[in-house]
Amino acid sequence: MANSPYEQYQKQSVMTMTQGEMLTKLYEEIIKQLSGAVLFIDSKDFSKANQALQKAQKIFNHLKATLDHKYRISQNLDSLYDFFIQQIILANIRKEVKPVQDIIPMVEELRDTFVQADRIARKQ
Repeated sequence: MANSPYEQYQKQSVMTMTQGEMLTKLYEEIIKQLSGAVLFIDSKDFSKANQALQKAQKIFNHLKATLDHKYRISQNLDSLYDFFIQQIILANIRKEVKPVQDIIPMVEELRDTFVQADRIARKQ
């Protein structure tokens, strides 16, 4: 089956992204999923909350799996990702928004840090 022009554009844009752009996209998707999960839990739509939380968790697992452990920062990020995943699981089990609300600002700050690092790297 042929892809639509929009699907082809999306695929091409992903294929041409820098690592920094890809990281930014992943963090933005995590934030989107976590924010959605908060809304779904608040509205008692636990099925959609579960889906959103699982998507965020999958992205964190991907980020963990792609860390280059020869750098010290990778060990710190690994621990941080573990903490985020634990909070996501806790929120999902208890159907509570607080664990997710607690980590969203941290994820946003991490995203902003990577955006800034990508800008600096591009200038060099």
